[in-house]
Amino acid sequence: MIDQFLWVIFPYLCVAVFIVGHIWRYRIDQFGWTAKSSEFIEKKQLMIGSILFHFSVIPVFFGHIVGLLIPARWLEAIGVTEHLYHIGAVYIGGFFGIVMLAGMIMLTFRRITKQAVRRLSSASDIIVNFLLLFITFMGVYATLVTNAVVTDFDYRTSISVWLRSLFVFSPDANLMTDVPLSFKIHVLAGFLIFALWPATRLVHAWSLPFNYVGRSYIVYRKHK
Repeated sequence: MIDQFLWVIFPYLCVAVFIVGHIWRYRIDQFGWTAKSSEFIEKKQLMIGSILFHFSVIPVFFGHIVGLLIPARWLEAIGVTEHLYHIGAVYIGGFFGIVMLAGMIMLTFRRITKQAVRRLSSASDIIVNFLLLFITFMGVYATLVTNAVVTDFDYRTSISVWLRSLFVFSPDANLMTDVPLSFKIHVLAGFLIFALWPATRLVHAWSLPFNYVGRSYIVYRKHK
């Protein structure tokens, strides 16, 4: 029963909250659709932490896409062998994971130790910071430690297959039974952040300035 909830009901529930929550947030709180930058309070740690985080989050994201959504046989068909994939996942993925973890540690440390930043932070800001830090830590731990200890585990034959089964509405909770605990925690925390996303400042991730492309030039006139 608990497995059905964790690996079938909970993921769909989180995705539903993610979608409906964004629609609701956009309809009632467009002016709150912002990152609420605290750069004017403290800039140095924010700049370093943000660079580390944003530099690494994109390759980490695409690494998850390749590892979880693309079947292993498809990669093998284009010449990406198991050994080559393992090198990329562990060493390259591990490197970017550590960089992302360093960025999250710095950003979280800044938020809780800088009094002015902490006063400006809402409860959701604190929760998101610590949850992202936890997710990143568990991802790095699973990649570098669990993979080294549980050498016969291959998430591409378990987690990846399970995740893809969600997309075709045919989830199989049994695929997650023998998955190491660190990977399970990482997956569940990842879905949880999706559920919390619409209620936090993470919505600023979708605020791309597409309107700037077709916007008219702003003319400034100098008064004499």
